[in-house]
Amino acid sequence: MPNSPAVDTQVAVVGGGPVGTLLARELALLGVDVTVLEKLSSPDGFSKAGTLHARTAQTLHRRGLLEAVQPGPPAPPVGTGRVPFHFSGMFDLDLGRVVTEGPVMVGSPQAWAQEVFAAEAERLGARIRRGRELVRLDEEPDAMRLTVRGPGGATETLRASWVVGADGARSAVRRLTGIEFTGTPARVGALIGEVRLLDPARAPQGWQRNPRGWTLVWLNLFGRSRVCTYDFRGPHADRRAPVTLEEFRTEVERIAGHPVPMDSPSGLTRFSDAALQAEYYRVGRVLLAGDAAHVHFPAGGQGVNLGLQDAVNLGWKLAAEVHGWAPPGLLDTYETERAPVAEAVLENVRAQVALMDPDPRMDALRTLFARMMHFDDVNQYLGGMISGVDVTYDTGGRGDPLAGRFAPDLLLKTGDTLTGLAELLHDARPLLLLLTDSEELRGAAEPWRPRVNVVTATASEPIGTDALLVRPDGYIAWSALGGAGDADALTGALGCWFGDPA
Repeated sequence: MPNSPAVDTQVAVVGGGPVGTLLARELALLGVDVTVLEKLSSPDGFSKAGTLHARTAQTLHRRGLLEAVQPGPPAPPVGTGRVPFHFSGMFDLDLGRVVTEGPVMVGSPQAWAQEVFAAEAERLGARIRRGRELVRLDEEPDAMRLTVRGPGGATETLRASWVVGADGARSAVRRLTGIEFTGTPARVGALIGEVRLLDPARAPQGWQRNPRGWTLVWLNLFGRSRVCTYDFRGPHADRRAPVTLEEFRTEVERIAGHPVPMDSPSGLTRFSDAALQAEYYRVGRVLLAGDAAHVHFPAGGQGVNLGLQDAVNLGWKLAAEVHGWAPPGLLDTYETERAPVAEAVLENVRAQVALMDPDPRMDALRTLFARMMHFDDVNQYLGGMISGVDVTYDTGGRGDPLAGRFAPDLLLKTGDTLTGLAELLHDARPLLLLLTDSEELRGAAEPWRPRVNVVTATASEPIGTDALLVRPDGYIAWSALGGAGDADALTGALGCWFGDPA
């Protein structure tokens, strides 16, 4: 769709990390003219996160991106045995008992994934402009005007119909829009970075807790090892102060209780356990996603997963708004659906931080909690929370037990072709899947055919319904199961989520 003469780009995404680049890819896939503005002149190659949990992996599978984000061998499929994971540093969860589709976890360094998404976004027509820092944001009657500082210090302006802040915890978009960022303040001072350990045998191995704090060491005998420290005596006096090798080594040695020689530092930085969330995810033509909308301690590796799912939830809704067919209130469902998910993550992370307190008085509570995680119900509850597979939305399907749930990757036969439901969502278009040849339902959907894919297929296994209406993000908007499975109910769901007939 060509730009309006009044704007330079339909959507400006501020922030070229994994959330911003995936969102740009989603928008470009749907024909939106999108420009990404990234402050760094080139990727720094440092990955704060490296784990994609099950729901994120399932979501990327529905865009055909799952294999691309894995730099190493593909993750083992579900059903290959126990998959231990931690809650509060206690590795007593078994995520293998919680996840029913796809890999339970995927090793994907953040820096790798964001470059995959960036290359995909550019291939689809998005522009990624590096070395561009947002310094001012002004609202106009039909657009937003961004003032951007370039690599040489000179400023330029860019007019966009919509702006999305995916620019991290210190989001310029959030600050310039005046959106409050509230929650609980920091009480932990943490350091992280990569160093060459000169005596690996003397370094504390893995996750170590003692009365002085925590050390986390991901040992690499052939290069830099990732090392992290948690200090529960209080947050850093200056969160933005550079971290020197001397400070980093001293803190590791203080907590470990013995010398840990190291050199060749890279990416040394500070963080804390502040748990904050934006008061609003949308103000007018400005939206927030990822760490710009929510930040928390990195317990359980949930942060980047939360942000990537923000991107996929928002992308198709914003594209619908840009293209002019979004029903009233569709874009507002981005906040009503995603904000409670982030709030729940912040809550579970606060609980994990409390349990990680190194005070010996916490030892008995940690022991009790670790034992409880071996109970099926507790494992299911905590594992579903960490992996994201417990996420459901209120899609308005009263009496429909499938509405709001994530659609399973059914094996389907269409004519002489075998395919999966995930493959049918690669183009990020809504899908009406008919598992019986229903003339009534097919006729009801006919007016929406220009924007909704209608597929008649035979499923390899019964799922209790003859039809599913699946949103582009993979969640079910309607099914023929329950008391509202007729053509009128389908028509209502199509109009509710995908606007008036095309």
